[in-house]
Amino acid sequence: MNSQRKANIRQHGIPAGHLAELAAGGWSFTYTTGYNGPPVSLALPVRDEPWIFADFPPFLEGLLPEGPQLEAILRKHKIDRGDCFRQLMVVGQDVVGSLTVEEWPAGEGGAE
Repeated sequence: MNSQRKANIRQHGIPAGHLAELAAGGWSFTYTTGYNGPPVSLALPVRDEPWIFADFPPFLEGLLPEGPQLEAILRKHKIDRGDCFRQLMVVGQDVVGSLTVEEWPAGEGGAE
């Protein structure tokens, strides 16, 4: 697994925050400085401090496809079944709801 993977999260097309894989394991989600739109999840009110997750964040895991769609994505993109981040990067521009997700290009500073 790659370390320190990151993604930008947009709410209705507006940069809402970023997801980052933690070196020690787990994930963090941090709202973009100054973001004052709706939360990305009702369970994650907007705040300055990062939200920390031991496992892949449930609000993002819930966006992933299941069944035959998942199987097709795993096969086509040669993704490990347990790699939720990579799965999300494949479908992140076309998920149900108001969020879109895109991987940070290497060397970029991020959503802020």
